Parts: sequence; C-alpha cells; structure tokens
Amino acid sequence: MFSSIAPLARLNPFYAPHLQLVQDGVRKRPEPAEAPTTRRSLAAAAAAEEYSCEYGSLKFYALCGFGGVLSCGLTHTAVVPLDLVKCRMQVDPQKYKSIFNGFSVTIKEDGVHGLAKGWAPTFIGYSMQGLCKFGFYEVFKILYGNMLGEENAYLWRTSLYLAASASAEFFADIALAPMEAAKVRIQTQPGYANTLRQAVPKMFGEEGIWAFYKGVAPLWMRQIPYTMMKFACFERTVEALYKYVVPKPRSECSKAEQLVVTFIAGYIAGVFCAIVSHPADSVVSVLNKEKGSSASQVLVRLGFRGVWKGLFARIIMIGTLTALQWFIYDSVKVYFRLPRPPPPEMPESLKKKLGLTE
Repeated sequence: MFSSIAPLARLNPFYAPHLQLVQDGVRKRPEPAEAPTTRRSLAAAAAAEEYSCEYGSLKFYALCGFGGVLSCGLTHTAVVPLDLVKCRMQVDPQKYKSIFNGFSVTIKEDGVHGLAKGWAPTFIGYSMQGLCKFGFYEVFKILYGNMLGEENAYLWRTSLYLAASASAEFFADIALAPMEAAKVRIQTQPGYANTLRQAVPKMFGEEGIWAFYKGVAPLWMRQIPYTMMKFACFERTVEALYKYVVPKPRSECSKAEQLVVTFIAGYIAGVFCAIVSHPADSVVSVLNKEKGSSASQVLVRLGFRGVWKGLFARIIMIGTLTALQWFIYDSVKVYFRLPRPPPPEMPESLKKKLGLTE
C-alpha cells in the first residue's frame, strides 16, 4: 500500500524543491546547512538598524500577534454590512438575489442599523483569530525554517510558507469558532438574537458547548486553504514584485513605498483566497443557521452551483480585507521597529554548490 502511495506523493508540486544539485551526472538534493544562520544574521542586522527587538524573540512574537489583532479585528468589523449580505445570499438565495438586492431588502426590513448586525462577535472573533494567525505564522515559519536549514529553507520556501500558515490557522480557527457561530446566528436567523449578549446564552441553553464548536471542522476546510493561499501567495508575490516590477531594490525603497508593495501583493493574494475558500464558506454559513445538519449533508444539498453563491461579494470583501490586513500588519511592524526580513535570497553556500560564484 505504502509503496503505491509514495510515487503519487512525489507528483505533488511542492514535493521537490525548485532547484537541485547535479554532481557527476547524478541529480542530488542539497545537504542541509550545518547550522541555520537566518536568526543570527537578522540579530546582527537588528543591532545595525536599531530594531526594537531581536527577530524571533518573545517581544517580536507578541507584537506580531498584536498586529494580527488590529489587522483582522478592524478590517472584518469594517466590512460587516457586506459580510451580512453575503451570508444571507448563501442561506436564502431566493430572497437575497444579488449584492444590491441584498442591501436593499436588509435596509427595508431592518433599517440602516440592521447592516451592523453581528459586529461584536465579528470584532472579538477575528481579533482572536488574527492574534493566532499572524503570531503563530511567525513562530512556525522560523521553527520550520530552522529545522530545514538555510539552504533548504530557501529552496523549499513555498512549502515552508504553506506549512507554517496551515499550522497557524489550525489554532486560529479554534479561537474564532465560537464567535463565528454566534455571528452567523445573529445575521441569518431573523428574531433569534440581535446582540452577542442575547445570542450566547440562548445558543448554550439550546445545544450546550457544541453550539459554539460544531462549525470548527468546516472552518478548517474554509480557512486553512484560504490562509495557505493568503500567506504563500503574498510572500511569493512580494518577491516577484521586487524582482520584476519595482525599479529599485527593496533596501533603497522608503517605508511608504514598501507598504504600497505590501498592499498590492495583499490584494492579489486576497482574490485567490476568496476563490479557493468560498465553497467551504457557503457550507459554514448554512451549517450555523441550521440545527442537526452535518457539513456533508449541507454540501450535497447545495450542489455545485449553490456553493458558489455570493462569490463576487466575497471577492470584493476578501480582496480588500487581505490587502488592508497586510498593510496594517506591516505598518505595525514599521511603527514598533520590528525586524522585517527582505524577500529571501539564495545563500552564498548554495550559490557555490551550484557554481554560480567563483
């Protein structure tokens, strides 16, 4: 069995590094570096550029987590009206036929203030998610990078970003699930509850603690692919922009110019994120509205066309959200003078092995 699985595993696009060494006609993978030097080199750079802390220190992780709280909590709360209409289109497409129709019906029935329904669980839930998402991403990126060694961390950098972001999002969704469940109830079940204080005790009284976590598996289905795309696409887009688009090296760009690059890369990543995660998002919305349904039952009932309802609204929302999140997150790093490593470059030791230097 395992002998048949192994060849298939090698076909996955992230199995092999982008570069391989060739010696005496035999293709070899590069040996891991004896000791990772990334943290040491960045620590030295920190002293030179007067960073407020060392790369990979507890203070660095804490401030990255704080940046995640601001970037996710503020942006998701700002787009609550669009998110509300998107959720209602997913669970009741007959009534809410389009974005503009959804806004019109909502305002007609609930008034303008009705567009803000669910803002409290959104702010709390996504602040907690942002804390774990961005904070743990930095933790896992450094941890996995040091495990691989400097050379392999460069060669396998896309896989490194995917693994680090998936690991971080696993914990982030556990933090998000209770507030996401309450938010969907408030937004999609008329008369159920108007505020978080009304929704929480009612949910607990009806279904117990399970009411807050029954959507965690669909959340993983939605958020882990979303976050993997968000971080890996962002990191590689930034690398490509500085290599092919920006007319000067990153070190010569001002902080403002660097933040513009961050925003553009974030928006590009956001569009792909929305497409990859939308089917699971539809399942989460319906699942939290209904009692006694499973994710597989909802998926079968919605069908292929049903899971794509509200995609255009979500592309607008997620594209803008992702761009703003990366902009805010990077701005927090600039404000607190945190180390911000440039796009990765091939280590000198690898250049020598590949014969790229004399």
